[in-house]
Formats: sequence, C-alpha cells, structure tokens
Amino acid sequence: MFMLRNVTKYLFGDTSKESIVEIPQGQLYLVRPLSPKGYSELIFKDAAATIRRTGQEYQYQLVIQRAYEEGEEELFAEEDGEDAAAEALSTDKDEKTFLLDQGLHFRSEIREGGEAVFAWRDLSGDPGDLYEFVCDRSVQAGEVGTFEMVAIKCQYERKFRKPQEAATEKELQQFNFTDQTIPSASAVSSPTTKAIEPSPPKHRAIEESLATQTKKDMNANISKKRGSDKEVVPTAAPPPASVPTASEILCKERAELHLFDFPSGSFILQDPSVSATVSEVGKWQYWLQISGQDKEWLGQPVVADINPVFNFEYLSFIFNHYTEDGSAYSWLLRFKDQETEERFQEGLMQALWEQLNEVKWTKTTDDDRQYVLDAFQDLTMEDADPAEKEGEDEEEVEDLEDNSQRTEEYDSDESGDEGANKPEDGDINSQLAVGYKHDRSFVVRGSKIGVFKHTPNNNLEFSTNISKVETPGGKLFSPKKVMLHAEDTDLILQNADNPNSLYRMDLEYGKVVDEWKVHDDIQVKNFAPEKKFSQMTGEQTFLGLSHNALYRIDPRLSGNKMVDSDLKQYTSKNAFSSAATTEKGYIAVASDKGDIRMFDKLGLRAKSTLPALGDPIIGLDVSADGRWVLATCRTYILLIDALQKEGKNEGKLGFEKGFAKDSKPQPRRLALSPSHVAQFQYETKVPLSFTPARFNTGVDDKETSIITATGPFIVTWNMKKVLAGRKDPYTIKRYEEEVKADDFKYGSDKNVIVALPNEVNMVAKQSFKKPTRESIMATPQGRRLRRSDVVDSPY
Repeated sequence: MFMLRNVTKYLFGDTSKESIVEIPQGQLYLVRPLSPKGYSELIFKDAAATIRRTGQEYQYQLVIQRAYEEGEEELFAEEDGEDAAAEALSTDKDEKTFLLDQGLHFRSEIREGGEAVFAWRDLSGDPGDLYEFVCDRSVQAGEVGTFEMVAIKCQYERKFRKPQEAATEKELQQFNFTDQTIPSASAVSSPTTKAIEPSPPKHRAIEESLATQTKKDMNANISKKRGSDKEVVPTAAPPPASVPTASEILCKERAELHLFDFPSGSFILQDPSVSATVSEVGKWQYWLQISGQDKEWLGQPVVADINPVFNFEYLSFIFNHYTEDGSAYSWLLRFKDQETEERFQEGLMQALWEQLNEVKWTKTTDDDRQYVLDAFQDLTMEDADPAEKEGEDEEEVEDLEDNSQRTEEYDSDESGDEGANKPEDGDINSQLAVGYKHDRSFVVRGSKIGVFKHTPNNNLEFSTNISKVETPGGKLFSPKKVMLHAEDTDLILQNADNPNSLYRMDLEYGKVVDEWKVHDDIQVKNFAPEKKFSQMTGEQTFLGLSHNALYRIDPRLSGNKMVDSDLKQYTSKNAFSSAATTEKGYIAVASDKGDIRMFDKLGLRAKSTLPALGDPIIGLDVSADGRWVLATCRTYILLIDALQKEGKNEGKLGFEKGFAKDSKPQPRRLALSPSHVAQFQYETKVPLSFTPARFNTGVDDKETSIITATGPFIVTWNMKKVLAGRKDPYTIKRYEEEVKADDFKYGSDKNVIVALPNEVNMVAKQSFKKPTRESIMATPQGRRLRRSDVVDSPY
C-alpha cells in the first residue's frame, strides 16, 4: 500500500519548489449559512488551489489563484477599460491567500456524486462563514487526500515549530476536522454527503486517487455515461512481440500494469503484479519487457518514441507502445514505493540515453545524469476520465462563417471547377516567414513564394505571387530555408544544391538579385539574425552555422562573405543544427546530438554548455531577454531557464556566466501526455513529429505562449500554466491536413498563422480546445472559398 506519509515526505523534500502540492482546477465559493448577506457567493469560476512555502520557516499558505482562459484577460480590458482590467488582474482580485493554521478547521469531503470539496473558516467573516473550494470532477480522490494530508502537516509544523517527519499519529489527529459538516455552496438544500474517512492519515492510500477499475466496471461506467444499451468494448491489449535474447539486465522491478482505454479516456488495471525488465539485447540496442505470472504482456525496443513520463507523486511511469502495424497504446506502471521507481527510472533512462548517444551512461558525470533524469520526471499524469465540459471553460469562436479568420486556398488552374482547390504542379507549402516590420507573411511552395497581407481584422489576404525563384544565372530552385532581412525588404534564401552560398531576393522586385558565396570550404547548414529583432532594422550582418562552426556573414565584404575574425570552429564533429539570438545578441546553438551551447559573443568559447538528452534538436528559439531557451526535439520540447538563482553568478544568465558544475538548470520537458499521444496516433496513423516551436514575439511583448504542430494538430502551451506546474498547460486545434509550418503573428500571442499543404490562414488562439477525446477526434468543418473569394493571381 502506497502511504500518503511517503508521498508527503517526497513533496516536502523538494525545497527548490515554492509550491508543494496543487489541485489544478475548481471553483471558489464564500458560503454564509447564517448571514443575511446571502447564502453563497462565487469568488472564482475557474481556479487552482496550491499549498506554498513562505519566506519563514514552518509557515505555509493555502493559495487559491484565479485561472484565466485564453482571451479572458483581454475581455476585461475590452468590456471595462484598462483601469478595470488592471484592478481585476491585481493580486487581491486574482489570488486569495490563507495562512495554514489550526484555526481554519481545514477539511474535505466527497459528496454522493463524487464531487470533492475543501472547506475552511473565513476568519475575517461572520460566525459560520466558510470558504469552499469545489474540485473539478477530473480531480481524483487520492489527489484530494494528498492535498489534505499536506495541509495537516503544514499546520503541525506551524503549531509545534518542528519538521513534519517528527509528527506522531496522535499529534496529527489534532488537525483532522472531517467530523464537521460542510454545507453546500448552492442555496438549495445540501445533498447527502459522504465524508472522507477520519482514519489515521497514515493509512489513506494513494490508490484511492487512481481508483483503478476492472474491465467489467469500466463497461458499466461507459454504458451508464453514454446512456446507451450498446456495449462499448474497452481497448484490448495487443499481442506481445517475441522476446530477444538479453546480454545484460539493467533493471528488473515489480509493478501494477494499466492500459489506457480509448472509449473511456482512463487507465484500466490489467495485472496487479508484473515484472518490468530493461535489458541490453545488442550493440546500443535495448528492450523493455513486461511479464505477468501467466503471460507476457508486451515487449518493445527502448527508443525515444516510447515518450517516457515518470510521476513520483503517484509512483507511476507512463509510456507509449507501438505494434508492427503502427498502432499506438499507452501503458502505465505503478510501483510500490519511490525507491523502486527510482531504480527503474535509472535503468530505463540509461538504456534510452545510451541508445540515442551510443556512449555508456557511466562515462557521463553525476550532474549530467541528474540533468537527464530531471527532464523526464517533471510532468504530471491524469489517470481518469476528465469529463471536461468544453462549453464551460473554453472560449469558442462563434459564427465562423462571418467572423473567423479566413482560409486562403488557390487553384493552380483558374479556369477549373469551383470545388477544385488542389494544385496540379505537385508542389505543396513548405515554409513560412512572418514579417516584423510590415504586415506580410511569405509562404514557400516549391519554386514559388506567396505573399499574404495581414488585415486589420486579423485575416490573411493574398497579395501577390512570386512565380519563379531563380539564381542570378537563371536556374530555378526551391528554397530550403528562408529568413526576412533588412526591414523586411529582403528575403535570404538557401539552395540545397549550393550549400556554400546564400541568395538575396529583393522583395520589391520579387527577384533574386545576389548570390553570396560564404566560404570555399565551410558550408552553411543554417543561419539566424544577428539579434532577435535585427529584422526590424537595416542590420546587414547575420549568423551562419556549419556542422562544426559558428560564424558571422557580412554581405558587404568583397569575395567570400564570412567574417574570418568572428569564426569559431571546432575540431570535433559537433553536428550543429540550429541557432537563435536574444535582443542583446547573445547566441544559443543546438546540435543533432541534443546539447546546447550559450555564447555572449562570436569567436569565443561558449559560456555554458547544457548536456544532451540524446534526441536531435531540430529547432531553437530564445526569449528576447535571454531568460528562456526553447529547444524542439521530434517528440518533445525543452524549456530551459537560463537565469542563475544561486552562487557567485546569481542573477546572471547562462549566456553571461557559466553555470556552476552542480547547478545546471532543470529543463522543463514539454510533451503531450502519453494518452494524448496514443489518441493522436490512433486517429492519424502517423507518428508524433513537432515543427520547430516558437515563442510569441514583439519588441515590447513578454513571451506568454509557445506554438508548434504535429501532423494535423497545432499545439500551444500557456507559459503561465507551464511555470505554475499546471496539469493542463496546452490546447490544440485540429485540421484536415498536415500542418507544414506555423508561427505567431508578430506582436501578438492571440493569432497564429498556419501553412497547410494547399492553404494558408490566420487563426485565433481562442479557438483552440483542451485535448479531450472529442477534440482530438473532431474533424474540422472549414468553409470552402467561393469563386468570388479567390484572388485573381493563382498561387
């Protein structure tokens, strides 16, 4: 049995985090059963409850923080004016804090319908007044028990002025107020309630929180929920693959085995006791085998696609499993204690890291190994049907016919049928460049470039078509990469057939006017602006990358355009892949090996180097101030805080001063939950593959959102939710076709420009939905353009 005492020990132990435990979603009420002021008042319609440390030892706060949906903050400004919006967003209106003291009589109960409620005294109100936090139905009973247990131990520390590890059962019982009833937050009579059992806190088990169901129970639940007599068959485990011969066992642990059920959206217990074994089966090849007492459940290679997620709060490991036909399943292992899970994590991550890097795990430093482990344990899991009501907590875009952003589709043959929208040239949209200086976006399509105007009402309007991209010598080519330059008057182009040169297109004439030979021997693998907003200025120089060199390119030089004095070349094969710059010109460089170097200037050694997780980094972005580094891998994104918070370099960025050996930043690994990954692939039959992620951008704008895409889905992360550790930090939008490129409109995080194979559009971010079974399955019903909508110039 997994005791809450063990979990709270783990939660309290990480003093680097201000937040100890959180309930991510619920509503806050003020209930006045005896007051003439009114029975109850809804304070926050959507909020999160958190227990936080304070600056004083043994003092903790219960914090209820209002959660804003996308666009809600802007709605305040539009309806009430800027002053009212500022007032609404002030700390007092946005957050309620309560010192965790025995006088609050903090307690919880679970009502007959499964609704969980926390209640505590309003010490500044009238007698009998209570605050009530009504948890969202997606919150599990065990999460409620864990939260209450942490609150009890915080009150213990405040009263006895000593660590909670010293508490006895008798002492903890002083803070148990479950015998006190909690009135309903509604004005109608309170429903029959069932309090959480007042058994000793030590014996409240976390498995209550995950309340695993048998297949029989699950079928009954599904039938009841859907109100249909039609039997819904839960997801069945696929047949196991044959087990290869192991040369070495890296780890072998016992656990429970659960399988994610697609119809119900929850994990179903398959076997209460299995053996999970990670073994080496060949040179840099590793195997995960799950075996029960009577059968082999599954086996698969240990590769990045398993999308591993470790959650120590629930002692669980979730991963994806792929069959030979490409079908994806999501499995969960639950361990008996933290030590068991840590041993399994060490073995699995060793196998994954060695498979990706082809270097022995033992050859890395302890700090680098911990950096890798930290990246895969910062996510939280959701292990039951969230039963989300999209209409209640999402802003939908209404009246799409008249008000939504319009999709631009173009026929290659203008004389074709009205319904034809697929071009006959065989080309598709491949790249997108969004203008900073002027409201234009440029979309590469084979050897053509479409130019789109951003309208005041946030639509895209086709402007013109650059029909032939040719070298100055007249040779047609399809740009491999493009970058706007010199106040958006030029477009720098890369030709895959000529890796030592770049080309300048004059956008006023729509013609390539210069070929810039960079170097005779050093190729251009990628390039980036001199500074983040150089595109807004007349700056002529920019940065170039080869597989092992970083250098400056100056088009004004005669002959080769590389600035020799600013070349930093490495003798080793670093496999550089991408670069990004800050507003001050600090440089981040990533590689196919997965490491990241941080420079304060060209030509010198990197100030900091962050270890590789093993996956190639395919895209890189940096916040304007250099605080955040965003690195995209194929199946996940790394968000890295470059600000140093302790030691002699406290307050400095990793670009300015190197991180201490034992204080490298802990990367936040942004990934879709394994169950969502399985649902994505169940729907699309294609593997996960992110486009390079980007922050929203603007000279005076803070980075608040992150955008990427995979297959037909666009995914956006809310930075505020990510940094707060929320369980629901991302939303999605599905299209009919694969998203080829995406980016925010300059100066906004509310509008996204999207390039599909044969369409380009601008979409409001508020139209994105929380990832549920319904939103993942939803097939978009976009409006087809009428003949009158199609611009004369075909694209």
